[in-house]
Amino acid sequence: MPVGIVGVSGYTGLELLKILLSHPVFEIAYLANQEGTEDVSHIHPSLVNVCHQPVHKADPKVAKQCCKLIFLALPHQKAMEFAKEALELGLQVVDLSADYRLSQESYERFYTRHIDVENLQHAIYGLVEWQRGLIKKARIVANPGCYPTASLLGLLPFTPYIDSQISVFIDAKSGVSGAGKTLSENTHYTTINENMFAYSPMKHRHSGEIIEKLNRFGRCDLKVQFVPHLTPLTRGMLVSAFVHLKSANIDTLAILKDCYKGERSIRIATEPVRIKDVVGTHFCNIYIQQDGKDLWINVAIDNLLRGASSQAIVNANLMCGIEELTAIPMFAYVP
Repeated sequence: MPVGIVGVSGYTGLELLKILLSHPVFEIAYLANQEGTEDVSHIHPSLVNVCHQPVHKADPKVAKQCCKLIFLALPHQKAMEFAKEALELGLQVVDLSADYRLSQESYERFYTRHIDVENLQHAIYGLVEWQRGLIKKARIVANPGCYPTASLLGLLPFTPYIDSQISVFIDAKSGVSGAGKTLSENTHYTTINENMFAYSPMKHRHSGEIIEKLNRFGRCDLKVQFVPHLTPLTRGMLVSAFVHLKSANIDTLAILKDCYKGERSIRIATEPVRIKDVVGTHFCNIYIQQDGKDLWINVAIDNLLRGASSQAIVNANLMCGIEELTAIPMFAYVP
């Protein structure tokens, strides 16, 4: 089945390409970015003698001639411009930007005016363990953000048991690759080396996504305080969520195990999780510790894979009737 990547120049575009190169069903038929480049190996030298394909200037009409499904690894706003026309042409879309993740009201609050409200209403949020059935029928899937993926997978099993009168607090730490390839003062080597700091505390864009999906899937009305941190790591994400339960007599471990019973990509840990155990994989490792009514939820994922590209491939597999973990990386970069 021919597929394409629009936005192949970035980190998530490269991760998509690496997975698709070993996919037994999907065939890479179209690569594009906003400029057009002679060969993908010129953008990513690590692909020399591995993959040599032309990179086109992004055009939905050309993509339609080559593909049945496209992955959009574009910045927000640019993604919906491309997706709107691509969907009109009959392409299936997996969008890794934020453009189809939120309600119109939330999106316009945190980002900009939405120009494709009709497709926004039909987009399926691609958190696989909670949306599998709908993803299988979708024409467009909104791939979740990395912080929301880790936070939601940890918190959602417990939403019926959380005291809604007390805020949920999420402390999250990400590798620098989560900021993308474009250099900024915060991601400059001299800033991040041997350093760690919070950014956009209590008002980060992903807080809107976490709150909206937590309350929608959990059928609750929780208040959330979210503080992300940038760490001197290339990749990986560690989340600590702190919640207050309605009762101390809740078997949280049994709830967690029951919720994710049979889920091959969720690993319930017996000790606090470590980034190194998941980097390079699609796994989400979860550990919990309860003290009376207080519950600590500890989650680790690879921000570029489970938080972006491997999750996008799983969504595409489901959309196309392919076994969901086909070609998905499961071996961590250890040591």
